[in-house]
Amino acid sequence: MFEQFAAGARAAVTSALGEATLRGDRRIGTEHLLLGVLHEPDAVRAFGTDLESARATLDALDRSALTAVGIDVQGVERPPIPASRKRTPFTSGARAVLPRALAETRKTGSRRIAPEHLLLALLDCEQPDPVAELIEQLGVDRAAVRERIRRTGA
Repeated sequence: MFEQFAAGARAAVTSALGEATLRGDRRIGTEHLLLGVLHEPDAVRAFGTDLESARATLDALDRSALTAVGIDVQGVERPPIPASRKRTPFTSGARAVLPRALAETRKTGSRRIAPEHLLLALLDCEQPDPVAELIEQLGVDRAAVRERIRRTGA
């Protein structure tokens, strides 16, 4: 499927891998895909929230979840994950986003998946998917994002 990705979408997936590594996660999830897409300026304009705000909100969600199970992470730093030669796997939720992005691409008559198509597919995720909670916490209006993307001709 990655052969159908335009350069911007490939860059977004590469950035998602970087975000997962930065966060110390061993798999690429939907939340990482969103952060990866937010490396693209057009996607930031459409989404209405920048990368740093999304990262901070995701960190707050993580701390909140850990606090809920009795783990205090105040002052604790994540150890870096050692480099691996293995390909970093996608979560099942992230894998499910890819065919939806392809469907969004076809709806617009495009030939290649662009970052905006990934963003549209991520907007369809529902709780308990991590990106759905992140989108809610960021206060993003999904319908408004879809309209902005459609207006720009993605």
